Amino acid sequence: MPESTGYIKFVGNIDGATSGALMKAIDEFLSQGMSRIVLLISSPGGTVFHGLTLYNYLAGLPIEVDTHNFGTVDSIGAALYVAGRRRYSVPDARFLIHGVSANFPANASLEEDQLAERLAALRSDTANIASVLGRGTGRSTDEIHAVMLARTVLTPVEAIDFGLAHEIKSDLFPAGARVTSIVTQ
Repeated sequence: MPESTGYIKFVGNIDGATSGALMKAIDEFLSQGMSRIVLLISSPGGTVFHGLTLYNYLAGLPIEVDTHNFGTVDSIGAALYVAGRRRYSVPDARFLIHGVSANFPANASLEEDQLAERLAALRSDTANIASVLGRGTGRSTDEIHAVMLARTVLTPVEAIDFGLAHEIKSDLFPAGARVTSIVTQ
């Protein structure tokens, strides 16, 4: 039986709506018997919660998943990207790896224990992202932490040297391929 590959074009933030749409598209491909999925990504990032959920979902699938940066893979998008067994990038793409931040509403008032809780959550998110990126690149979590703190931007060639990407490839999918799009503004 010939290999069946489904392609998903993901453009936009990683959030509740897009992560739900991505998992639904993957589930549909699985129900159709696809043995391989290629996730084409261009994302400025999004929430850690949704990014790590998607990473764990993709990494746990019983089929081959490859990822392809065709624009930018920034922030939590890097965690989604390293879920690919094979990771490609177009020549004129970008990768950005940085630390986790916390948003506070205007005039927010936090007690000491609430602030400690937020700090613990930030540290946990940072450790989880560093672990994911470390496994994906073969780098230590300490090295990933340093890269995150430095707000590191990588070209595709630098991403290959770093272990984030495997190959530079311009072709995204073959003619006649089944492509599902998840595109947000």
